[in-house]
Amino acid sequence: MYLKTSELEKMNLGFGGHSCNWGTHIAGLYETEEERDQIITGFLSKGLEEKDLGLYAPVEQTAQDMKDKICQCCSKVKDLVDDEQYIQFYSAKALYYPEGTFSPQEMDDNLRVFYDDALSNGPRNIRATAEMAWALESIPGVEQLMVYESRLNAFISGKTWISICLYNLKRFSGDIIMEVFRTHPYVINKGVITENPFYEPPEIWLGKRGLSL
Repeated sequence: MYLKTSELEKMNLGFGGHSCNWGTHIAGLYETEEERDQIITGFLSKGLEEKDLGLYAPVEQTAQDMKDKICQCCSKVKDLVDDEQYIQFYSAKALYYPEGTFSPQEMDDNLRVFYDDALSNGPRNIRATAEMAWALESIPGVEQLMVYESRLNAFISGKTWISICLYNLKRFSGDIIMEVFRTHPYVINKGVITENPFYEPPEIWLGKRGLSL
């Protein structure tokens, strides 16, 4: 099933027979490990097959857990799961709050550096995904998570980049999930990707809160 999500090139998400376009920000909602892993393993395995650059921050499992699952899902990419040229694993702390405080502005800067480095040797497709359960911890600045999520739409737009932010419906409150809906234009639920009718573009979502890009 193909869902047009931007004017950029079509890409295969790697699970459920779904495809969309690059330049897309997606909320991956799940209730079970199986639902979560179906998204991640398919998404990253297909990226390895295509020689895209994968970025993954595990929280509810280890990086080695996911490497093993990727190899089980697609044995022909087993020689690539330890190659940082094709896939990079980060702890939540290293990716989101390396100095101990979460800051949307610092995230913007760090993602720009990552993107520029990735493209330093030529065009590159990027598949990023992260388990967002780290945000349930008492981390300074974590209350600004949705500011980051909203701004991420502007960052990704026009880039050969797909981000899937994974939210466990059994762990996050309904209020937070509602903000997830407002800050992600597309949603994966029960393995199906759909356009999100609750989404508010960043200029609107941020503007309501007296913020700007």
